[in-house]
Amino acid sequence: MPTIRQIAALPYRIDGDALDAPARILLVTSRGTGRWVLPKGNVIRDLSPHASAAAEAEEEAGILGLACPTSIGSYSYRKTRKSGASLKAEVDVFPILVTEELDEWEEQEFRERRWFSLAEAAEAVNEPDLKVLIRQFRASEVNVAVRSGPLAQTIKGGNKMFGWFQRLLPRQENFFDLFEAHGKTLVAGAEALSRLLQGGPNMAEHIKEISEREHDADDIIRHVLSSVRRTFLTPFDRGSITSLIGSMDDAIDQMNQTAGAIDLYEVTGFEQEMKDMAAIIVDASRVLAEALPLLRHISSNGARLHELTERLVRMEGEADNIHDAGLRALFKAHGASNTLRFIVSREIYGHLERVIDRFEDVANEIDGLVIDHA
Repeated sequence: MPTIRQIAALPYRIDGDALDAPARILLVTSRGTGRWVLPKGNVIRDLSPHASAAAEAEEEAGILGLACPTSIGSYSYRKTRKSGASLKAEVDVFPILVTEELDEWEEQEFRERRWFSLAEAAEAVNEPDLKVLIRQFRASEVNVAVRSGPLAQTIKGGNKMFGWFQRLLPRQENFFDLFEAHGKTLVAGAEALSRLLQGGPNMAEHIKEISEREHDADDIIRHVLSSVRRTFLTPFDRGSITSLIGSMDDAIDQMNQTAGAIDLYEVTGFEQEMKDMAAIIVDASRVLAEALPLLRHISSNGARLHELTERLVRMEGEADNIHDAGLRALFKAHGASNTLRFIVSREIYGHLERVIDRFEDVANEIDGLVIDHA
């Protein structure tokens, strides 16, 4: 008998605008035992795994949000069948950025829902693998402690000379702060883009926000390019600094171009595949936001950085599949009957694909730094 496969939603929100702002996780009580669990269930017929996770989250927790099509990992537990057999089940976990909490939902009489900090949520659930997934979901929350720790704790093996050398850098030109500030614009821009692709009456506001975030990013990259020319000691070679910040800036530029195309063609409705790609962009920005602070102590954080960049690459591959499936469905539906709609929608798909491609470029830049310095 094959292993039972299920899906679960990891509903989350971020409390604040900082890159290391705390994340909160929504848990629900199980109907049987009353213990704290993620909303979960079987993959629903004719729905993708992440869409099934979103449906379970709405049914069990009464939340709506953006479900990322790529899983952050899986955990296992024992599921008791009607026969009395206790069989192992593998559960793939899909993060969902919560955009709305419903006042009424299907299972509200049978379940309690509650927001937890990451540490509290990890403590509340029973499954060991799930505890690890929750703790690692937003590891950037521990970066403040990592950054402020003493030298003996932050440098453990690896290139100790490089770590020592970093601490001699002029404080007035902190490139790490600038990287993280730019990362903040990517997170905000990605979330605004995902809201834009939900349609509705406030699309103009979301387009305006994306434009403003892109201007903020331009100010940051100008500062970086100016600083790198006048700073004698830099944390990485100058070419690596400009390449990294340049690839990040390309991502927010592509978001702005996507919003511009939507505004130009007055697009108000979006295919599900477009929304799925936007959800990947949101999660990619979150992963990048976790990675950037780790660059401060790259020699001791090389393994974690490599894990995060691998995840970004996997996201890009998943987005390519969604892009191709969306174009195929679009052509079948409108290729002959509504050529103009097909052309416009194909352009939107192309812009979304390029946004995710730029995140992969950032991942490659970070990987290069890890190879050189860790």
